[in-house]
Amino acid sequence: MSLMDAVKQRSAKLTGQIPPGQLGRYLIVGVANTLFSYGSYAALTAVLTPHIPYAYVLAAVSANVLSITFSYLSYKWFVFKTKGHYIREWTRCVAVYSGVGLFGVAVLPVLVFLIRQISPLYASAPYLAGAILAGLAVVVSFAGHKNFTFRTAKP
Repeated sequence: MSLMDAVKQRSAKLTGQIPPGQLGRYLIVGVANTLFSYGSYAALTAVLTPHIPYAYVLAAVSANVLSITFSYLSYKWFVFKTKGHYIREWTRCVAVYSGVGLFGVAVLPVLVFLIRQISPLYASAPYLAGAILAGLAVVVSFAGHKNFTFRTAKP
């Protein structure tokens, strides 16, 4: 078997676990959630920066709290379409996003520092770092939501 055949076989096995249309809906809702999350982060960073040192860290934490609920409801209603279990699923969603969020808050200052060191984008570094981390969150969270947040009991 060639490497390309192995990749195709592995890809088919992975995507075969996803109901038709779910991945497409996830990507569309994920874009909306990412725009909401990043927009919240960018707006809070802009508002807080003149008043607080390292405002981008507080902005990241605050935007994450707002975004979790927005994302949870979007995924519940439009992607995974589960019924009931609001508190249990929201708690699981918080767990998934908290892990991603804590990682982001820990890595954000390092990423901002690195961007400032290797590029001329000093003032834009917090925004670029936030965008990079938001993209990573979209990719990582699908597995968490599918297999944990919105997991349904098998008959």
